Amino acid sequence: MKAFETFHPIVLFSFFVVAIGLSMFFMHPVYLVITIFSAISLNIALRRQLFFKDWKLYVPLFFLMAMINPLISHNGQLKLFYLNGNAVTVEAIMYGLAIATMLVAVMLWFSSYNTVMTSDKFIYLFGKVSPALSLTLSISLRLVPRFRHQLAQIVQAQKVIGMDYTAGSLWHRIKCIVRILSILITWALDNAIDTADSMKARGYGIKKRSAFSLFVFERRDGVVLAIILVLFLTNLAAGFLGTTSFYFYPTFSALKWDIGSILFYSSYLLLLSIPLIIEIREAFKWRSLKSTM
Repeated sequence: MKAFETFHPIVLFSFFVVAIGLSMFFMHPVYLVITIFSAISLNIALRRQLFFKDWKLYVPLFFLMAMINPLISHNGQLKLFYLNGNAVTVEAIMYGLAIATMLVAVMLWFSSYNTVMTSDKFIYLFGKVSPALSLTLSISLRLVPRFRHQLAQIVQAQKVIGMDYTAGSLWHRIKCIVRILSILITWALDNAIDTADSMKARGYGIKKRSAFSLFVFERRDGVVLAIILVLFLTNLAAGFLGTTSFYFYPTFSALKWDIGSILFYSSYLLLLSIPLIIEIREAFKWRSLKSTM
């Protein structure tokens, strides 16, 4: 288990809400660089193998989104060339890159969120506020990976008996696909009945039910939560003061490198680096303990 995952659910949820929220609104180049760097670093720390596997999707998606804006927006003063009579400007290209960076960073944050915030943590946080909603969301998020796993098993089993949907005539492939979908739907309905019976047997819906949880809010959770709150308010202040603002049109605004701006940049970097700092600290602590054994 990763060190960051061991913190209280309220700390984990607060961090990702703050990180995703700020990442979606800060389009300043310095903030974008910090955002994408922090999101990639956390993904490597928490889900190294899956991250390098998913990167094959992120790279084409990044360039696709970056190319769309110069094709539909022709604003800007620095014109590179004309395409079908429309100007392709440096400002439009850079704005497209900024939008692509922001969207990929948000996707990376959500990938880390899905790794850290398991269904039991989500239900712990929102079970008392809205038990039905938290249970529905938890079951919905769990359905996709379960369906994918079950579908892979069905496909492999059908291949063994000669019902391979990737080979043969068109009619044969259609029959195989219909058969696979029929088996998958039957499994889903049967699984839903089993889930309902299990929930009923465990007393779901009974009033004044008790709940068991292993999560304990410790002193370290309070310290990290306070740091997140202070840094979040600091970056909100930076937004109100205009430090996070940057204009791409009609041409680029100037980047600020005064002491105040650098302090705000550093606070944003520190905020998004909290999980990585925790992981590095625990890694050094573990290595130190191993050396003394």
